[in-house]
Amino acid sequence: MADKDKAERALEAVELAKNTGKIKRGTNEVTKSIERGTAKLVVYAKDVTPPEVIMHLPLLAKEKGIPCIEVPSKEELGTAAGIGVPTAAIAIIAEGDAKNIIKELK
Repeated sequence: MADKDKAERALEAVELAKNTGKIKRGTNEVTKSIERGTAKLVVYAKDVTPPEVIMHLPLLAKEKGIPCIEVPSKEELGTAAGIGVPTAAIAIIAEGDAKNIIKELK
């Protein structure tokens, strides 16, 4: 699966999980959910400045065996999460209807 397709599927998963499951928003909340092992999927934005803010997320997620996907912009991620403001990272805690998409992205 190409990166662009993966990013689109990840945003779709975030939207579904927002409506039918549970998500955590923001770098700190996402970091905590990865460390606790509750995250099912981590999605972070490529255009975060400074990049150090989210640099640790892919490494931490890989360490814990959690799929981690980069999307092009924090605006898109904020919209998919339904918060109306840009966000650097989202973690899906309860998949809801996004379960199949998350399986596909692993």
